[in-house]
Amino acid sequence: MSAAALDPVTLALVQNRLDHISHQMGWVMTRTARSPIFSQSHDFSCFIADAGGTLISQADGIPIHTGGGGFAVRAILRDFKNAIEPEDVFLLNDPYTAGGNHLPDWVIARPVFVSGRLVAFACNRAHQADIGGGAAGTYNSAATEIFHEGIRLPVLKLIEGGRTRDDLWRLLLLNTRLPEAIDGDLRAMIGSTRIGAERLAVLVEELGRDQADRFFEGVLAHADRRFRACIDRLAQGVWRGEEPVDNDCFEPIDGRIVVTLTVKDQRMIVDFAGTSPQIRGFKNSSVANSTSAVFMALASFFEPDLPKNEGAFRSVEIRLPEGTLVNARPPAPMTMNTVFVAHEIIHAMWKALGQALPERASAGWSKAVHAVTAGLRPDGGRYVMYQWAGAPAGGGVEGRDGFHLIGHLITLGGLTLPNLETYEQLYPARFHRQELRCDTAGPGRFRGGAGCDYEVEIFTPADYAFRGEGVGAPSSFGTAGGGAGVGGEVVLTLADGKRVQAPKYGVERHGPGTYRALSPGGGGYGDPATREPARVLRDVRDGVVSVTGAERDYKVAIAADGRSIDRERTAQLRRASA
Repeated sequence: MSAAALDPVTLALVQNRLDHISHQMGWVMTRTARSPIFSQSHDFSCFIADAGGTLISQADGIPIHTGGGGFAVRAILRDFKNAIEPEDVFLLNDPYTAGGNHLPDWVIARPVFVSGRLVAFACNRAHQADIGGGAAGTYNSAATEIFHEGIRLPVLKLIEGGRTRDDLWRLLLLNTRLPEAIDGDLRAMIGSTRIGAERLAVLVEELGRDQADRFFEGVLAHADRRFRACIDRLAQGVWRGEEPVDNDCFEPIDGRIVVTLTVKDQRMIVDFAGTSPQIRGFKNSSVANSTSAVFMALASFFEPDLPKNEGAFRSVEIRLPEGTLVNARPPAPMTMNTVFVAHEIIHAMWKALGQALPERASAGWSKAVHAVTAGLRPDGGRYVMYQWAGAPAGGGVEGRDGFHLIGHLITLGGLTLPNLETYEQLYPARFHRQELRCDTAGPGRFRGGAGCDYEVEIFTPADYAFRGEGVGAPSSFGTAGGGAGVGGEVVLTLADGKRVQAPKYGVERHGPGTYRALSPGGGGYGDPATREPARVLRDVRDGVVSVTGAERDYKVAIAADGRSIDRERTAQLRRASA
């Protein structure tokens, strides 16, 4: 029976079951993981691959984690061939040898057997709170080679035939500053894949082992057909997009991500020829990570119900020149690559796609101004605190404003901002503010998001791993006549009153002080002078746009009471700007 001949209702149910299993794994992980990076922020992702290592579901978590998940499973199949047995569990992270995207993201992969035959893999990729290396919290901004970034793991059997390898477990705990956290988080990852494997086995048994293979191929083939229909909507031809890379984590550079899309006959070639060479800093990308960013850019450009599996991109050929930012040679460092340069890859892709199908174009998202703060608790224990609220803002699209405060572009909302009250219980910190900025959103008929003004007092001396790509000049872009959002800033005010202007990247140690991050605004879509005055008034009343900004950017005059529109003055302003 061919994939096309499968019952479509059953096929849809199979895809939904697979996606639900991914979600179930995620729920288990959230409820059992020890680190706030998982239980609070969901910086992990669950996915399922078939027996050949092809991704068939990536329904839970963060898209940049899962789009390249097939590379990790195929590395297991390559390295262990016929040595994969029931009750084995594999662990890997290395981007050069094991299909990883960057070192902090550890993959736990559990093979699923039914009647003695390998039928699938249940997987969890999770960003560990600390994996050793030159800076606490995994982000060593000073890294110039991958050996500075933490422990490298080829494909390993962490559990063999149901028995945990205690020697390997001790090795992992020895190479982290947070052994208790790693111990609990690994157990949560393993438990989540056990639940996934059990549910998958039930699904396969219900379908019948042979039929399951056909249905797995069926969901891939369906996704292929759906995406070819998307390609049909693009204007055939050659389209080019480019996004700047203005620093190598140490000094300014004139770098760029360049992509050329060739669209023809329901196929697409994505070629990164012209992209800048790999750099000193830790923003170089692996093949798995770059491929995942391309898949994410394509999937997010079209309708949200497009199936999220590897079959969707069978019609896409990706060319990643070796030795460049998108396919670096070892031993280039890579820890920042899942955020930057993945963000730039997606922006460049969106710019090219927006030329081929303008009505689906999106304005650019801004870039984050995060830091990781690490120090000692009063009881002598270590802490690592992720300053997530330096998160960026989304760009506007036709019909919708950009999100004010959301995780990195590469998460598409899959990263959750933590509860501040919980953080105050976990860390030696007190939060002073977390509020939206004013007059920072890129103006447009649909404006960008505003970004956040975030301030927290840290009571202990601490190491700060700064990673503020959004610091300085605007990092988003407007489209269809919209404008870019305002840039970001990070300032550390020490207890003695000294102000430290944080660098974009760097690892510095400072005494107790107050960390303040102003995250940049997202880009706007469309001519700002065509924005509905009622929407502008709402933004003014919400504190997102000032009275002055409403008149300057949107040609909308606000009445003296601040609660209504001066319609006569607005008409004059808009006639003058026409």
